[in-house]
Amino acid sequence: MSFPCIDQNELRTARLLKDRAQRGQPPAHLPNLPTPPPTTDPEGPEPAYANIVSGYSLYDHDQPFPLDYGGHLPSFSLAYETWGTLNADKSNVVLLHTGLSASSHAHSTPTNPAEGWWEKFIGPGKSVDTDKYFVICTNVLGGCYGSTGPSSLDPSDGEPYATRFPILSVFDMVRAQFHLLTSLGVDKLYASVGSSMGGMQSIAAAYLEPNRVGKVVSISGTARSSPSSIAMRHAQRSVLMADPNWKRGFYYDDIPPHSGMKLARQIATITYRSGPEWEQRFSRRRRDTSLTSLTSPPVLCPDFLIETYLDHQGEQFCLKYDANSLIYISKAMDLFDMSKDSLDELAARAAARDEGAPVAEALCAIPPSKSEIATAATGKRVKGKTPFISSLPSSHHYLPSLRAGLANHTHPTLIMGVQSDTLFPVEQQRELAECIKANGNEKVVYYELAQPFGHDTFLISLAEVGGALKGFLESSD
Repeated sequence: MSFPCIDQNELRTARLLKDRAQRGQPPAHLPNLPTPPPTTDPEGPEPAYANIVSGYSLYDHDQPFPLDYGGHLPSFSLAYETWGTLNADKSNVVLLHTGLSASSHAHSTPTNPAEGWWEKFIGPGKSVDTDKYFVICTNVLGGCYGSTGPSSLDPSDGEPYATRFPILSVFDMVRAQFHLLTSLGVDKLYASVGSSMGGMQSIAAAYLEPNRVGKVVSISGTARSSPSSIAMRHAQRSVLMADPNWKRGFYYDDIPPHSGMKLARQIATITYRSGPEWEQRFSRRRRDTSLTSLTSPPVLCPDFLIETYLDHQGEQFCLKYDANSLIYISKAMDLFDMSKDSLDELAARAAARDEGAPVAEALCAIPPSKSEIATAATGKRVKGKTPFISSLPSSHHYLPSLRAGLANHTHPTLIMGVQSDTLFPVEQQRELAECIKANGNEKVVYYELAQPFGHDTFLISLAEVGGALKGFLESSD
């Protein structure tokens, strides 16, 4: 039996080794890899993500930047792009927050005419109308498309940070964006708009700078990363870090951990789309390479069409994005929690930092004890009573703390969820909307979409997502 999927991986390794030998030395930035064209499959539109290496502006912050979980960056840069015209009093700014792996390139520009990841949503007369608004989108802190991240050079020694890069929070990313806004003379946003991780950032922006944010939009986001989404991102990091080429993050002078990245993307794709969509697109059909009336015999490499789809998604992504950026940003998503208990803990950390408390070294935990393994395996505590598990989905113990954490969120807010989303289930958007409403905010609009595209609906459904967004931004409230 042949194994073309294994051959493909080995050929990619050989090509990377050849490229490295021809270069003679590692590049100063991520290689400018070719971007595959967007799919034209009418049955399954795919987002236009690309490896962006040019066409953006840079904001350089030359002061030390303290971080929520200890340590600081001596300086940082943020890549950003803009569309539309800034009005005289700079009151028409829409800050667009991205998902995990997106760049600042949300829409094409004269300096980079390639299609952006929200191309159909931004422009004159569109959902985010550039005849009305001045739109800014950044590559988040920790990213690899122009902003400072693990692949950036540490000014102390001129070598890539790699895993010496400090742990980030979503709040750190948003604080960096507000430094950019200050440098542009923008005192207050007309709106803070984000989807997926961007939805987290949008809520965080209103919390950190309530007087500098007008309207808030969170699409397929959450106010608190759930155990299930943490588990899926942990699985992605695990297969990536198990790739021998990862080398504990110090791979920049060698070939990247492309095999781990491919597997991580396949896992992620399962959470980005939905079973109902795949049933319609692929069902149980298999590749048919037979020249006879009989279908091809089963093989161990991708065989079902859904397998070939996942393989293709992993192959497209594995050399587009920096592995360490994926690890750090996905961890920041895990840590995001707007519950009062979590916010109080971050405030205590900041107070200790400002008082000069030494930064504890970040160490991974020692191997778990037998009792901890038993607890994880059975769901039972070794001592004490078994915790009560309610059958009611709305009976979560954290809701009072989450409501308290959102107590000062008084902004006009649009929240959208998708019924087929498995990464951030629609219940989380309902919770967010209800917690804000329960605090007395009557300016909350909630939409629940029945689209089959899962979490990626925010990238695809122009009529539903774009229509609701346009109506909200242009409303008088």
